[in-house]
Amino acid sequence: MNALNRREMLKWSAMFAGSMYLGSRAHAADDEKPKKILFFTKSSGYQHSVIDRKGKELAYAEQILIDLGKPKGFEVTASKDGGLFTPEKLAEFDAYVFYTTGDLTQTGTDKQPGMPEGGKQALLDAVAGGKGFVGMHCASDTFHSKKGPDGKDLVDPYIKMLGGEFITHGNQQESTSHVVDPKFPGAPDKDFRIKEEWYSLKNFDPDLHVILLQETNGMTGDMYKRPPYPSTWAKMHGKGKVFYTSLAHREETWKNPIFTDLLLGAISWATGKSAAEIPANLEK
Repeated sequence: MNALNRREMLKWSAMFAGSMYLGSRAHAADDEKPKKILFFTKSSGYQHSVIDRKGKELAYAEQILIDLGKPKGFEVTASKDGGLFTPEKLAEFDAYVFYTTGDLTQTGTDKQPGMPEGGKQALLDAVAGGKGFVGMHCASDTFHSKKGPDGKDLVDPYIKMLGGEFITHGNQQESTSHVVDPKFPGAPDKDFRIKEEWYSLKNFDPDLHVILLQETNGMTGDMYKRPPYPSTWAKMHGKGKVFYTSLAHREETWKNPIFTDLLLGAISWATGKSAAEIPANLEK
């Protein structure tokens, strides 16, 4: 090899190494950039105490998620304003966290503005396009399905996206949650018991990747006289990552690391900060 060729090879090697370095720096910078989260807490139906604001102060759950999220690289905006649900405004966020009830296009219980015309579809389109979605507790008590002529549910597109729908609940009580996937980000590594307001759920999407299973044996209430059923799961909606857990009713739950670790892990996964395999396992 002559000197010219060696010089050419050295030059191209240096240029390649430099581009790799710049590329890795850009990737690292992107990873370090805070993920913007919209924590939407509008109640068009029943308003839970953990998201009930007193005057201008943030609600209990809103402040906790803001405080927990900051050191994890999540910039959380808490809002009850349905006016944010336009394609342009939704594009500003990496994921949407819902603690909501009822038809969110309506002013409803909390007297806050509902979603504008097209707002619900803008949400579904944003998630399908790659934005993350994390639903807690009453997010499944939102945009309920209507009954068809045959009496069966015409599953609402929002419920289809979420993966399941609230039926009812009994008295708050201790119950066991079986851990189906301990490898999911933030998931506990073994079964646990806590006191909660446990939702009975229906209209499960067949694509669910179940993370926690609700044990019904020993529970009081006719709504729990059924086999164990999914209470926490992950799924895809188009290109978007969707997570739901029925946990989050009680203030004590919001103080429990089992729940907060799971919630932060879910947001991390939904925004692409962490990875997980989520094969459909509902039939199992």
